[in-house]
Amino acid sequence: MKARLTNDAGVTKEVKIGFSWTTFFFGFFPALFRGDLKWAAIMFITGILAGVFTLGFGAWIPGIIFSFVYNKINIKELLEKGYRPADDQTKAELQSRGIISPSAAQIIA
Repeated sequence: MKARLTNDAGVTKEVKIGFSWTTFFFGFFPALFRGDLKWAAIMFITGILAGVFTLGFGAWIPGIIFSFVYNKINIKELLEKGYRPADDQTKAELQSRGIISPSAAQIIA
């Protein structure tokens, strides 16, 4: 499922909710291409550290972990930057997945 988020300037972003297949296959590159330099660096550094401590065998473990959480992290950061759900369906989906609380959704609306 995709969520539509919009800000006060009228910019609308469509972001995926749930497992990030692009992060699974391409590691930190999706975050880098989205302009999310902070999380791209965090993913890169954790991959390097996991690889160093496991002689290269564990470098894929952070990629799998971030695949499960990166889309949620990305949505939360967009909400902090002033984006809000563009429609009621998106708001309901974000509430059901625990990304925004019902009280926060009332403030956002």
